[in-house]
Amino acid sequence: MAHYDTLVIGAGFAGAVTAGELARRGGRNVLVLERRDHLGGNAYDCLDAHGVLIHQYGPHIFHTADRRVYDYLSQYTAWTGYQHKVVASIPGPEGRMELPVPFNLVSLEAAFGPDKAKALEEKLIAAYGAEKKVTILELRQSPDPEIAALAEYVYDHVFVRYTMKQWGQKPEEIDPNTTARVPVFLSRDCRYFQDPYQGMPAKGYTPIFQRLLDHPNITVELGQDAAARLTLGDQLLLDGEPFAGEVIYTGAADELFGCRFGRLPYRTLDFRFETYDRDFYQSHGTVNYTMDEDFTRITEFKRLTGQELPGKTTIMKEFSRAYTGTAGEVPYYAIINDANNALYGQYAALAERYPSLHLLGRLAEYKYYNMDAIVGRALALTDKLLGG
Repeated sequence: MAHYDTLVIGAGFAGAVTAGELARRGGRNVLVLERRDHLGGNAYDCLDAHGVLIHQYGPHIFHTADRRVYDYLSQYTAWTGYQHKVVASIPGPEGRMELPVPFNLVSLEAAFGPDKAKALEEKLIAAYGAEKKVTILELRQSPDPEIAALAEYVYDHVFVRYTMKQWGQKPEEIDPNTTARVPVFLSRDCRYFQDPYQGMPAKGYTPIFQRLLDHPNITVELGQDAAARLTLGDQLLLDGEPFAGEVIYTGAADELFGCRFGRLPYRTLDFRFETYDRDFYQSHGTVNYTMDEDFTRITEFKRLTGQELPGKTTIMKEFSRAYTGTAGEVPYYAIINDANNALYGQYAALAERYPSLHLLGRLAEYKYYNMDAIVGRALALTDKLLGG
């Protein structure tokens, strides 16, 4: 281990960007330990048995307003021109109908018909302005009963049942602050994101990680559980020997310390992959099921990636449930509340005892981050470790 001056645990975006930058910019000799048998963390993609490029751990759509992050990743991939659009599939009076999400002026017309929608649109724009995102809370507080009724419609048909499935909560248990942030977009822009930089990596996500970690100063060991090799006692030990270098840890903070204060709560996901002998299965890459069905959404990967593969398509149905820590489960979404933040604080305080240990990423920091935010945080940590 004396050969290495930096240890990175985890080969997702947080770990791979940090390792790559420390090796390239800082000349560091970096050892990367990854528990899984592949690179890429939850952004890992691969061909399934039918030749369809799938995202093994759920759909990942790149978008950012951070030019530094976009330019940085563009060194490692070209991008498609994909712009993400999501619809909610709900039962209607004449069969199922699809409403763009977030609910917008196109959704308004689909839900209420052109005449009523036009009148509502005029009221909304007069009250709030065109191209604005207005929260349900604001709409509910409107003195106009038709605008307030629209807020209730969006809450009931697009938000509340979906959130109940996603988080395993009853309507009365859902945080009012979460409800308050649900937007209605007074626009005909049906894109899910309005960030200036959007797209999918032209060859997939996995090649990005292969390129990030392709450096003579970087050694990657797959199938390595850091818990079996890292000891945090009076000092930090790697394979039983003191390790004086920097340690960037991107795994679960509670597992780093043997869950001594209790396990941090998460929601996990079960995925059901189905392949069909047709070009496409659904109208969009993501279709949310907000009113019925046990699953929250269906992803069709060819719609996301732009892969040309006639006569075959693979979809993924997504089911949310509580994370138990059982082998094979993946902790996806931290359940953020005061009690859980306090529990995380106990683990963060333990980590602070080791000046060379840095917690980085979704699991290590017990927060939800989009991919671009993780890349940005990894670059910022690298700047700090390299002195500017």
